[in-house]
Amino acid sequence: MIRHRCPLSLPVIHTSAAVLTLTSLCVTFRTGVHEGFLALAFGALVAVGELTRWRGPGLREIAPLGAAGALAYALLGENAGLHTHHGVCQSVTIVFAASLLGSVPHIARGRSPTLDHLARRVLTVGFAAVCFQPLCHSGTLAAWSGPAHALLLLALLTLTVLCDAVLAAALAHARTGWPFGPLLRDELRSTLCIGSAVCATGAVMALAVAVAGLWALPVFSLPLLLTQLSLRRYAAVRTTYRQTIASLARATEIAGYTPAGHALRVAALSQAVGRDLGLTEPELTVLEYAALMHDIGQLSLVDPVPAGATAALPVERQRRIALLGGAVVRQTGVSPQVAVVVERQADPCREQPLAARIVRAVNAYEEKARDAGPDGPLKALEELRLGTADDYAPEVVESLARVLARGCLTLPGVG
Repeated sequence: MIRHRCPLSLPVIHTSAAVLTLTSLCVTFRTGVHEGFLALAFGALVAVGELTRWRGPGLREIAPLGAAGALAYALLGENAGLHTHHGVCQSVTIVFAASLLGSVPHIARGRSPTLDHLARRVLTVGFAAVCFQPLCHSGTLAAWSGPAHALLLLALLTLTVLCDAVLAAALAHARTGWPFGPLLRDELRSTLCIGSAVCATGAVMALAVAVAGLWALPVFSLPLLLTQLSLRRYAAVRTTYRQTIASLARATEIAGYTPAGHALRVAALSQAVGRDLGLTEPELTVLEYAALMHDIGQLSLVDPVPAGATAALPVERQRRIALLGGAVVRQTGVSPQVAVVVERQADPCREQPLAARIVRAVNAYEEKARDAGPDGPLKALEELRLGTADDYAPEVVESLARVLARGCLTLPGVG
């Protein structure tokens, strides 16, 4: 299997952002701030956007208003018909200072990796400003007017968003060790929704301020704030939905069919293995829900399986439990994909979808390691490796070994 690696390490990204920031601060301090009121207005917009920043899926930090304001300032060449003179260094300085100010509450609560977020913001704005400001001040853009100027801004913003996606994927790869390729793919996919709104708003803000002045900022900030509010509500609904599924999965624990925390442990470890194997965010969601509900079919048993250890049962009985579990899942209104994974977790390995292979291997590992003492995890992993290819997929077992070796996941009661 090809392992996707990123050439950008965490120290490289942080050092590059620090050098750019220090250089910009020194130059701005020496030359002074041009158009102070304009800088203050955009700085306030970026700070407000950072104050409303929130954590999206995975490790993704979402601050659409701050991102749009920062990009608009980096791509601003005129204010109400008058040429601006803030340049690259002042763009980076103002955005950095405003982002840092808006991040103070997040830092105080310790809720997010603010250093990574600031590094991304500085490098992204620096990239946009370097692409645009020299062209603007040299007069090269004089020939680009009307629709041509708007198209140029959109092209630069698109490149900037792509740069930001690469940085976000590189930071997540450095922090977690997950494959870079799938992380970048997920970042690019997320760009199609909120990223496109940020890109469009940043371009329109820059064009509107160039014609109408600073009055355009509140006008074009409101739609993005409403979009952000809608996204947060959608995320809240998804969180509630997941909590409902997790509560349903606990039915087997409450009834005494499975040990406490078993479903959560299997779900957490399955997600880690899925990320290591390059599953996308939608696929990881299906995998998580299926792992949470993989034992729901045991509720149909008259006599509970000792400790809920279905991996040691005869194959026909495993399949019966899996089919009954899939039938229950279909009645809950969960995605049919989840039901398919639950139903097929006892099929021959080669006939299973990847998610079912992961749930099967992780469930067996958790059951075997749970009560085997201090050496239980090693013994369980070795037993999975010694199994035939019809029992457990070799690529999944090796991925499980990599995840456990990284020690990036703590499983209560295991190890």
